[in-house]
Amino acid sequence: MQRKIFIGIELSEAVKKRLMQKVEKWKDLPIRWSREENLHLNLINLGHVSDDVVFDICDKVRKVTEGVDLFDIDMDKIELSPVAGKGAKMIVFSGKENEKLKKLCEEIEKSLGIFTQPKKVFRPTITLGRIQQYGWQKLDPTPEIGEGFTVLLPIESVEVFESTLIDGKRKFASVESCVLKI
Repeated sequence: MQRKIFIGIELSEAVKKRLMQKVEKWKDLPIRWSREENLHLNLINLGHVSDDVVFDICDKVRKVTEGVDLFDIDMDKIELSPVAGKGAKMIVFSGKENEKLKKLCEEIEKSLGIFTQPKKVFRPTITLGRIQQYGWQKLDPTPEIGEGFTVLLPIESVEVFESTLIDGKRKFASVESCVLKI
């Protein structure tokens, strides 16, 4: 059997709640908003993998995180991505480039055998909503979405998540929490 697996950072309930409050003013736009319980910082999407590989993935991620010290990242803006205007695909909460997070991702990719080359830039993002293109293209003018909003996120663990569809709704659940070194 196949499971849809990705690696990311769980957010605190307080941060999730604050993010949902921030986007409330844009709720009427043609955007499919992420559910509060699913908000996370995505690092690596592995796609569909067989059940027998999931344990190995968890083990490899855990071994990497055991050697990495806790650190913080700065998240500072809600914005359209990848570009503003008609070409936008989603609304994200983005952060400043972070060398420690970039190195952590690269080390996990190496341990999983999927590393290809060093990333030039790694800006952390949290997907807040996906733009529904049909409705978005009809808007004139295209809404301005952008707001400074600063949160210092402590990176204390890396999660191996499973994405499932339950009653027609996407649900993300942690399969394994891999704690960083204190």
